[in-house]
Amino acid sequence: MTKDIDIVISLKNLENYVRKNNYSGFDPYDALNSCILNSLNNRFLRLVSTQIIVYSPINLRKFLRIENGKNPKAIGIFLQAYCRLFQQNLIEKKDFENVTKELVEFLMQNRSIGYSGDCWGFNFDWQDLDRYTKKGVPTIVVTSYVANAFLDMYKITNNKKYLDIARSSCEFILKDLYITKTEKGICFSYTPIDKYIVHNANALGSALLARVYAITKENILLEYSKQAFDYLLSYQKNDGSWSYSIDINTRKESNQIDFHQGFIIDAICDFVRFNKSEDKKYLNGLRKAVCFYKKNQFYKDGCAMWRLPQRYPIDIHHQAQGIITFNKLYSFYKEDKYLDFSKKIAEWTIKNMQDKQGYFYFQKWPFFTNKISYMRWGQAWMMLALTSILSQMNKINKSYEYI
Repeated sequence: MTKDIDIVISLKNLENYVRKNNYSGFDPYDALNSCILNSLNNRFLRLVSTQIIVYSPINLRKFLRIENGKNPKAIGIFLQAYCRLFQQNLIEKKDFENVTKELVEFLMQNRSIGYSGDCWGFNFDWQDLDRYTKKGVPTIVVTSYVANAFLDMYKITNNKKYLDIARSSCEFILKDLYITKTEKGICFSYTPIDKYIVHNANALGSALLARVYAITKENILLEYSKQAFDYLLSYQKNDGSWSYSIDINTRKESNQIDFHQGFIIDAICDFVRFNKSEDKKYLNGLRKAVCFYKKNQFYKDGCAMWRLPQRYPIDIHHQAQGIITFNKLYSFYKEDKYLDFSKKIAEWTIKNMQDKQGYFYFQKWPFFTNKISYMRWGQAWMMLALTSILSQMNKINKSYEYI
């Protein structure tokens, strides 16, 4: 019981921190918000400078004139977290209404303009190996998390405007993203300006289609969702994992095994639940994925691996995703072992990665800890993780007070 109470205290300290900072902060990938770095007219230099900022244990942002910012994805995740608190009567109605009003207004004011539906991107330019993407260019991942937050609001308030926003986001996915079509199924691109095949992104967007279908009963949403999950499962490896992406031209796979496996597991759970599917193809694929995820990406004490086969750095996003995924698996299977492991991950993370100020550290290495606070990467995900597990605990025994 003491450890369960520690989760409540941890969440309260974290929420106090994010409120105090008005949900605004730095991001690991915000390097190009620096006018100094963004002026580098060279892809390689922008990429290298971004990676230096990501992994430096010293926060160089003040020197580089990078300011705090609000990230639409973080705000969407915070909105989901508050919905979970309210659904379990762990936050007063007036407080919930005030907080969510502010978060909703920000999201509506920061939509990406010029697309077929409501959509969102990051609040910074970003450079990877192949592309330079301007801030505000919408992605299927950011849009999916924000749209799911609006669906959570719809579930609580029954206000159709929230459903309409989420349904509008489906139009963005169906009409603005490139769709790779094969005999195995389909894959939605990451953004409207690329054709990338990224498995977790495809899964998250397609799970959103399935969730909206469960409400509106539009067959077109279910059909596209099914085709996307068929495509996803056709690329599942024998051990239960997925590569991160596939080059559309060379068909070469990027075998980055990390927290994105958890994204995919979450998405399959949602697809099966909202589709009410009993197709063994999806259920068997899910079981294989779960087995791989737990056996290969986590130690028994609740500490996550980095990217297989690398242990370090221990990353807060990996820890948070583990809490979320195993908590969701408990809801899906009703097997206590999943909730127990979700709590174990939470307990390890609180003990080893939470600061006295309430926020969670970015990464732990063998001989030092990167203690920089990242609002999206760390605080938003951990707030969603802790509210998810607290919500589950409260459903079971109704004995946890948060206010």
